[in-house]
Amino acid sequence: MTTSSPARRGRSLAITIPLVAVGIALLIGAVMLLALGADPVEAYAAMLRGAFGSVDGLVSTVLKATPLLLVGAGITIAFRANVINIGGEGQIVLGALTATVVSMLLPSLPPVIMIPLVLAAGVVGGAFWGFIPGSLKAYFGVNEILSTIMLNVVALQLMNFLLRGPLIDPAEIEGSGIPQTARLDPNADLPLLFGDRLHVGPVIAVLAAVAVYVFLWRTPTGFRLRAVGLSEDAARYAGIPVRRMTTLALTLSGALGGLAGAILVFGSESHRMVTDGSAAGLTGNAGFNGIVAALFGGLHPLWTIPASFLFGGLLVGGNALQRAVQVPSALILALNGLVVVVVVSSDRFRRRALRRAVAPIDEEPDSPSELVATEAEP
Repeated sequence: MTTSSPARRGRSLAITIPLVAVGIALLIGAVMLLALGADPVEAYAAMLRGAFGSVDGLVSTVLKATPLLLVGAGITIAFRANVINIGGEGQIVLGALTATVVSMLLPSLPPVIMIPLVLAAGVVGGAFWGFIPGSLKAYFGVNEILSTIMLNVVALQLMNFLLRGPLIDPAEIEGSGIPQTARLDPNADLPLLFGDRLHVGPVIAVLAAVAVYVFLWRTPTGFRLRAVGLSEDAARYAGIPVRRMTTLALTLSGALGGLAGAILVFGSESHRMVTDGSAAGLTGNAGFNGIVAALFGGLHPLWTIPASFLFGGLLVGGNALQRAVQVPSALILALNGLVVVVVVSSDRFRRRALRRAVAPIDEEPDSPSELVATEAEP
């Protein structure tokens, strides 16, 4: 019989192990800094100041964390159905494109209509890009990892085609040819909370993560989806439509990525969709970093909120670190990569420790999907 004490211990482990993993990554990064002749203490102090030491730094951290949180919350939905979504980059791009096209086709609507409209368009675009691999997985047995990664490439090429052709700013045709739209309808700009940068996007992202929690643990559909993740055979025997739930999981996961794309466009300072020819030029790699934020948060939508904020701070602080100690930009990429690799690797140990803490010794789950049963509410 599981007691409250082991449950609390398991939850503590779920939080502690990712933090220890980040500490290990930073220690390895300190060795790299020393090899380049930089002072690790000064470097990491600059990182903290850059991310959390000023109002401007905090705003940058919150804005960087917003798409990570939305993608991460979507990842938790997919995980609960025992499917993996690696297509966040493409879903962000499709959401951004769909929202951009809607704002261009329906200009001059009042903000009270235009803002919800473009956000809803982003949700639809991302949901469609998630529905494709979801249905392929459910009805044709296509591996969702392969299909979501390939759809990232398709989304990138579609974005480059549109931003260099039909959607390009007319001023760029005879100018420098930057792949970007013209300044989008001001009525679609996300309202500012204060200052000239912090908009309502982070609030929307937090509310979305809370909504994911409510959906997964407080609705019949969420229960069915989690049941499918625990055991497809048992769920099918209970009359749950397994294929439909699998498709729904990736569709909802994609919808949150699409919402992130709309927020990136209409919350940007330029208020236009622009890229450098790569998906990262728009997404900032949020589609992949959101996976790490979700893992850092124990694959739970509520814990993904602070996890996204912390990981966003690492990304923002890395730029401050580079300026402070004058190290090559490649080191910052390597440091971020170290954090990603170590955090992802630590997830196996986190799951094992959590399983041992909250499950009876003679009833340990035999597969990763059964772990969902031990990872209940926070």
